[in-house]
This record gives sequence, structure tokens and C-alpha cells, in this order.
Amino acid sequence: MNTQSRFLRAGRLQATDCTPVWFMRQAGRYMAEYRKVRERYGLLQMFKTPEIAAEVTLQPLKILPVDAAIIFADILLPLEPMGLALEYSKDEGPVIHNPVRTLADASSLRVPDPEEHLGYVLSSLRLVRAELNGRVPLIGFAGAPFTLASYMIEGGTGRNYLMTKKLMYGEGETWSLLMTKAAQTISRYVLAQAKAGAEIIQLFDSWVGCLSPSDYREYVLPYSRMVFQDLKKEGVLSIHFGTGTADLLPWMREAGGDVIGVDWRTPLDEAWSRVGQEAGVQGNLDPMTLMAPWGVLRERAREILDRAGGRPGHIFNLGHGILPQTPVDSVKALADFVHEYTSRPA
Repeated sequence: MNTQSRFLRAGRLQATDCTPVWFMRQAGRYMAEYRKVRERYGLLQMFKTPEIAAEVTLQPLKILPVDAAIIFADILLPLEPMGLALEYSKDEGPVIHNPVRTLADASSLRVPDPEEHLGYVLSSLRLVRAELNGRVPLIGFAGAPFTLASYMIEGGTGRNYLMTKKLMYGEGETWSLLMTKAAQTISRYVLAQAKAGAEIIQLFDSWVGCLSPSDYREYVLPYSRMVFQDLKKEGVLSIHFGTGTADLLPWMREAGGDVIGVDWRTPLDEAWSRVGQEAGVQGNLDPMTLMAPWGVLRERAREILDRAGGRPGHIFNLGHGILPQTPVDSVKALADFVHEYTSRPA
């Protein structure tokens, strides 16, 4: 394990020589190198071909001074082996053709073996870990139970989560079964990723901001906690990410995670106060700021870093993923600025 990495040290609330930085979706459509590969392959083909996934994972590290690599994959990949018909539509995004709407639907879902059914992701991790050779740590990831369950229920990307909340409020047995199977699937998957070479796991609960604190505590927290407890038992560092979660931050920390993701809607110091001193934080720049003039981008980053105050445990990132229109030069300049501005004597 790359124990001297500033990224891993920050995850353990240890002092670093400067603030570590990486970007969600740092491998993706804003890079010309990625678009060239994407022209030749479909998304599922890219995810399921370890050599291609490894190539895309490593592309940003040739251009950006980031402190971690994140495996090129997708949070919905476990749905197929669970028994769902998943398609990545060019215009509509992910589509699930047999959504979960009844107790019978939830009962028919499998809890797959990750080595057997998601071995291509594990092979990608092994390839990248070998190629990195300790240069920077490797992040693995999965969707959190609520976000995965919402995709399964909605049949794709939701807006008002009508079907999800209807089932959550009105079909307790179905909800419990679905969330339990999702949590079991995710736990097995992320532990397999750690075994394959991931040095820290990020759990994406991208949709959880649609919930009230009381709904989160009752319907979500116990299942997310199952995953984080399994990671903790194995000594695996973890990041708990969500958006629109200002009022959920204390409960997300209760669910688990060594580092809690913070979006751009809450000042970093206020968010850290809600999370508590015993956890690190990641974030919290608005991804749109990367399209702003350099002077604006620099000042927004400076404000975040000043609010962090050099405290151990801050990992600089965006509040969500890099957008396709983002200039690569802005991403590189931002990473350089974070390192230079926070440089601390050895």
C-alpha cells in the first residue's frame, strides 16, 4: 500500500506536505484522448474490456498533477448480474428495461459474486495498480444503496423520484428487501475491489439529496452503514459522497465514511463542523467554476482552501463531476494552484 501518499494520509487525518487533489470524472468527455477512444467503442464495451478501462483510467495522470487515480467504471454495472436489463442509450442515458416495482421483482434479484460477474472491473483495477506502481493511490467505487435502488425503481435517471418515494413510503417489505440486497451486493463488490488493488473506496449516493433528514435516517442510513461497516472491518479507507446533502451531513457521517463529500452549496468550514472533527472532508468547488475566467476560479479555490485552514483531512475536489465542456487547461491550472497555495514545510 502507498502509505506515504498525501491522498491516503489526508484520508487518515494525518498531516500532508500540501492538500491532495483529484477530480470526480477526471477521466472523461472533456479530454480529447478519451473522446478518441469513445469514438471506437460503446460504453459497456469500454467498461467490460479491462485494457480499455485501464487506458482511460490512466489518461488524466499523463496530463494532470492529481494525487489519485479512479478506476473507469460505472455505478450501475452491478445491476446486470443482479438480474436487471441495463442499456446505455445515447440520448436517454442508462435505461433499465425491467424496473423493480413489486415484492416479486425485489425477491427475484440476485446478490452476485463479484469475481464471477464483475471480474472485468477487478481485472481493470489489477492492471492499473500494476501500472501505477505506487506513483499515486487507486480509488475504487460503487453506488450507495439508495442511489442504486432509485435507478432500479425509476428504470433510469429520475427527476422527482416519484416511484422511488412511493415504494419507500408505502411498501416497507419491498423497500427493506431491495435495500438489503443492494447493500449486500455493494459490500461484496467494494471488498473485492479492495482485494484487487483499490486503496480507498468512494460510495456515490448522488441522489440522496432528495430526502429529508428523517427519511434518510429511517430508510437509508441503516443500509449505507452496512457497507461502511464491512469496509471498516477490513481496514479499507472510504469516502461517502452525495450532493444536496447540507442537512444530511451529520447522518451521512453516522452512516460511515472516513471522508465525507461536500458539494458547493455549503461553505467548507460549516460543512466540516456538521460532519465533525473525527472525519475528513472532500470538496467543495462548483464544477461550473472551471468554465470561469482564471481569476474567478483561483479565488473560489482560495476561499475553499482558506476555510479548510490547512487542517489535516481535507481532500480538494469538485462538488460533483467534471462537465464535458470543461477546458483541460483550467483543470491542470487548478490542481497546480491547490498544491502551490497549500505547500507546507516538511
